Amino acid sequence: MRCSPNNSFKPTPLRRPLNSNVKPHIKGHWYMKIRKAQLEDHQTLLAIWEQSVRASHDFLSEQDIQLLIPMVRDQALPGLEVWVLCDESSAPIGFMGLDNNKLEALFISPTSFRRGGGKLMLEYARKLKGELQVDVNEQNPSAVAFYLSNGFVVAGRSPTDSQGLPFPLLHLNEAFVQQK
Repeated sequence: MRCSPNNSFKPTPLRRPLNSNVKPHIKGHWYMKIRKAQLEDHQTLLAIWEQSVRASHDFLSEQDIQLLIPMVRDQALPGLEVWVLCDESSAPIGFMGLDNNKLEALFISPTSFRRGGGKLMLEYARKLKGELQVDVNEQNPSAVAFYLSNGFVVAGRSPTDSQGLPFPLLHLNEAFVQQK
């Protein structure tokens, strides 16, 4: 499903193109849009999840990834409040899954890494839910750095993931300073 005017939010300008062949809507600006996921998005989102995991979770074996695919497909995507990040051509390039104020998933297509989409998704999640919580694999230093640079602090650590596998998790909360 594409991001169309009746199911998307106001485009957000970015400073760099996602694809050098795409023309900006307004001179010098590139756009991403966020919309609510639909059932027909799930196959595309699962593909984005798998591509992103293969590019960023080098601590997972092929067997680990194959074991996770059914959990993402059958539990996470249908069970979470999922929002889709679309590029300037309205193609999905990432997604996030929320459970109340907990960010349970944030995955961006590797071809769109470091383009501002993750930060845009965080900003949108904050508007929806307020202060966020997230668990991040300790063995994924890029993700840890991303969250820490976006206002999260480590609130705890677990030696295993939620399935009891030996993938340590850092439990992060947003660190908001109260204004006087």
